[in-house]
Amino acid sequence: MSSSSASAKPDLPTGISPCCLTGFRWSGTPQGTVLPSALPGTTNAVYKTGTNPKVAILLIHDLFGWTFPNVRLLADHYAAEANATVFVPDFFDGFVVPPELLIEERWAEIDLKKFAKENAREVREPEIFAFAKALKTAEGGGFEKVGAVGYCYGGWAVFRLAATEHESQNGKKLVDAVTAGHPTYLTKEDIEGVSRNVPVQVLAPEFDPPYTAELKLHTFVTLQKLGVPFEYLHFPGVHHACFVRGDEKKEGEREAMVRGKNATVAFFKQWLHGN
Repeated sequence: MSSSSASAKPDLPTGISPCCLTGFRWSGTPQGTVLPSALPGTTNAVYKTGTNPKVAILLIHDLFGWTFPNVRLLADHYAAEANATVFVPDFFDGFVVPPELLIEERWAEIDLKKFAKENAREVREPEIFAFAKALKTAEGGGFEKVGAVGYCYGGWAVFRLAATEHESQNGKKLVDAVTAGHPTYLTKEDIEGVSRNVPVQVLAPEFDPPYTAELKLHTFVTLQKLGVPFEYLHFPGVHHACFVRGDEKKEGEREAMVRGKNATVAFFKQWLHGN
């Protein structure tokens, strides 16, 4: 294959930007395990790391997929530093982009239109809700507090997990705090539907085509209006996907990834371990 054909950009489905496709694989070996079976009430294969019996974090992966080493290494960091049991389910039914295609920029070999169709919001939302719900059941672990963090594709999902529709009359919530990093497919309605009882953290790179300036402003204004406890962190000079990619060859990106990870850890330590 010629270099020109290898690097040719595909026609991108709505909501996916070229930044979603750029990856950098860190060194290190994930320390968790793939569970031998799905959690009761769910159908997803899942990577699990950490041992806290009371606090769980659901990490919703991006286009890179649940097996991407960076995603699992981040999960390991959250487990160790935020003192939680972290779950990374496969929400793409086995669809995984081989890391070498991302690293070598072999875009034409990635069937993004098929991905967008098979993993549309309406397709995956029910199983994302089901997995979060399972974590608080006795069969799924009986966790007292559950946080959710999502990058890119996972960003819209954590906003939906924080929606008022999931609150019961006795105050029980599906999740207790959420973090969204460079969200894709996010809508104004998602932001407007957030419960005032679910703290929200947003990690926002300066350059982010899916998370537009209009959506950023709407997030900031709307969450204040709703009375939601929230943190909005701006990351100047970096691009969409920086918090998972963390490419040390891109100026400021590794620092942004570390800052984002540290901020997420501090956020979950406050809201999942506090009273």
